[in-house]
Amino acid sequence: MDLKAANRPTAAESALIEAYTAQVGTLPGDGSVMIARDRLFAELRQGGLPTRRVEAWHYTDLKTLLRAVPAMEPAATGDVATPLVAGSSLLVVNQGRTQNAGSLPDGVVVERLSEALVAGRHVAGLVPFKADDAIGRINGSFVTDGFALSFADGTELEAPLELQLTHAAGQAHSRFPVSIGAGVKATVIERHISSASGASFVSSVSDLTLGEGAEITWVIVQAQGAEDTHLGQIKAVLGTDAKFRLFIVNTGGKLVRQEVHVNTAGEGSDFTLRGVNLLGGDTHTDITMTLGHDVPNTTSTEVIRNVVFDRAKGVFQGMIKVAPDAQKTDARMACNTLLMSDDAEFSVKPELEIFADDVQCAHGATVADILKTHLYYLMSRGIPEKKARGLLINGFVAEIVEELEDEALVEALETVISDWLERHG
Repeated sequence: MDLKAANRPTAAESALIEAYTAQVGTLPGDGSVMIARDRLFAELRQGGLPTRRVEAWHYTDLKTLLRAVPAMEPAATGDVATPLVAGSSLLVVNQGRTQNAGSLPDGVVVERLSEALVAGRHVAGLVPFKADDAIGRINGSFVTDGFALSFADGTELEAPLELQLTHAAGQAHSRFPVSIGAGVKATVIERHISSASGASFVSSVSDLTLGEGAEITWVIVQAQGAEDTHLGQIKAVLGTDAKFRLFIVNTGGKLVRQEVHVNTAGEGSDFTLRGVNLLGGDTHTDITMTLGHDVPNTTSTEVIRNVVFDRAKGVFQGMIKVAPDAQKTDARMACNTLLMSDDAEFSVKPELEIFADDVQCAHGATVADILKTHLYYLMSRGIPEKKARGLLINGFVAEIVEELEDEALVEALETVISDWLERHG
């Protein structure tokens, strides 16, 4: 659909057109970057925001759910928080603009994305991931800054590196191309926080390549404001014997879509996804994953745990594709949900497409409430009902977080979860 020619474009679609028209002359980039931006936005404008008729967006009808897009607020400034884990290196993107980097570990090189775009670098990344890639088109059209990171071969980080994205109002669009050399061992925390009560529209794309034998733990902590829209995307290509562990914790946002697109492109590579969705109020949160097992002898496991209160709605879509040559693939996926209200909803869509014959693949999903016998057991020992429920919910999600090997990171995430449950339990 051509938004300009449509009889009744939505308020959000009209706002996106107006925003791009107003900003295009000030966005960073050389001629090649601006051509890429124009192409992405023209595709977005022609196709419109995706509806439930688009299979990948069936449970998150963006055209309907995105009611409005706030105007840019150039003067707005978010509050920078202390790192989630003490001792972490910190890279800050405040209101879509990078701040000066402090001291970084040896082997890590950082470049401001705005400067790279002006020089015409990273233009190759400004393409849609696939035909229905609304997030890639929105982010590529509007991205203002971010960090391009490079990890030299053999680099080992003793403490996490935190990418902190903070904002106060309006819009913020950031991007992180990440090149990870052979044998690198590192933990990266991608943290999204808001310091204002007004509605914001935020997009973020992280694009990773992992070299041979790299071992990366990437933790996304999304704690946006109660009225915010968050569109996130992380893409990763795994080299030979690379290990990529991705942890996602969603505790905020009004409308959230987090996409995960991974390819195990090297033999012996392994992908692990663990997710915790804590949903309450009248919110909508969607994790959508596509995973391609492209070569023999690769493994993956995905476990998503959801706790849904009030009238909140959640979605997990997981598509695993096993290529004809990908013999000896071992892929397993599970999604487990606690519905804490009669009005709460969670939709699960696991998919397997297997074109090889010597594989082990499985998926499963469960939906339940807290068992009354478990609740009674705790209450009969003098624990108040609210506290007892909190203990049971904590136990449900804690085993996901405890898989992390860093005790300080485990404690920090357990605090995030406990604080949320204290407010909503």
